[in-house]
Amino acid sequence: MSEGYSGKRTAEIVGITYRQLDYWARTDLIRPSISDASGSGSRRLYGYGDLLELRVVKQLLDSGLKLENVRHVFAELRRLVGEEIATANLVIDGTSASLALDDGQLLDLLHKGQGVLNVMNLGQCQADLDARIVELRGPVGSADSPALSSTGS
Repeated sequence: MSEGYSGKRTAEIVGITYRQLDYWARTDLIRPSISDASGSGSRRLYGYGDLLELRVVKQLLDSGLKLENVRHVFAELRRLVGEEIATANLVIDGTSASLALDDGQLLDLLHKGQGVLNVMNLGQCQADLDARIVELRGPVGSADSPALSSTGS
């Protein structure tokens, strides 16, 4: 069994509007991993990993990156660290983002610039997300509590 979050609940937890969430799903930035919309009346169901990625997207945008650059950053992150994005540290200066490697080197995720103003610890992003889920969790069985869904058939 894995916990799933409705679109409304996901937007609330991540701190974005439902409209942003819908746009990001429709444009393939972050698609729900548990259940995607498949026509009128169907609902998206997001997994925990989706929430973490969405929270990182929000923080990248809040740091000044343009959405098109966030898309490039995520493509590179997925290529370099896979699903373990909480293990990554990003260095962001508002126009570029670099991955801080274990050996202390920076790998530019957008272009060859080397400006550094803000280091984002994605593990802290994950901890903040966990705290927000606990804070907003409704009573089990309530309309706002996360749905449970089985992955796989």
